[in-house]
Amino acid sequence: MAAANPAQLLLGEVTCSVCKDYFKDPVSLDCGHHFCQACITQCWEGLRTNFRCPECRETFSQRNFKPNRQLRNIVEAARKLTLERTNEPEVGTVCEKHKRALDVFCQEDQTPICLVCHLSRDHREHTVVPIEEAAEDYKDQIRSRLEILKKEREVILSFKLSGENKSQELLKQLETEKQKIVSEFQQLRQFLEEQERLRLAQLEELNKEIEKGRPEYVAKLSEEISSFSSLISEMEQKCQQPASEFLQ
Repeated sequence: MAAANPAQLLLGEVTCSVCKDYFKDPVSLDCGHHFCQACITQCWEGLRTNFRCPECRETFSQRNFKPNRQLRNIVEAARKLTLERTNEPEVGTVCEKHKRALDVFCQEDQTPICLVCHLSRDHREHTVVPIEEAAEDYKDQIRSRLEILKKEREVILSFKLSGENKSQELLKQLETEKQKIVSEFQQLRQFLEEQERLRLAQLEELNKEIEKGRPEYVAKLSEEISSFSSLISEMEQKCQQPASEFLQ
């Protein structure tokens, strides 16, 4: 267990182990332990012999205790000191049960407690440290975690910046590729248009040649048709002649 500070030692000396509060009308037994007069009277209620000390269990044959005025004065001084320390306390810094400052931190229960709580059965065997020390330990843990979080944030920011740079580079590449495709298709359109004009011009020239030779061709065909018509007419006439004339 962590070493008790002076405030803990003082509180242990002015606190009754039975009621866990400041001594009220403190009395001393022959064994040297101190209790509130009302507390020891209640512990020995109904006994006629074998009066035991509630703390060390030493047995006495007679019911005997002595008022301890010096301890009572010390208790009053300690009470005033505690009242001065807890005057106008901040919210959450005072024990709800004992109305005292939360001076220590219970490591088992992970909660701030007052010195009276520390001496009670609930926390007597627990490890406690001064609340400032516990707060500093937790602050150190938070600082350590903060450093980790800051490093993680730096990594994420680095990835973000790298990603943005890559995105910009990709966008530039896409724009270049787009311009390249537009240029290639524009050149292809120009080539096709030139080919279209050339082919149409060739067809037009051929058409002119055909139109130019058509009358001569028609005239020649007409002459051939006329010649065939005359021959056909002559042969038809011959076919109508008598056989003797036809054979001649």
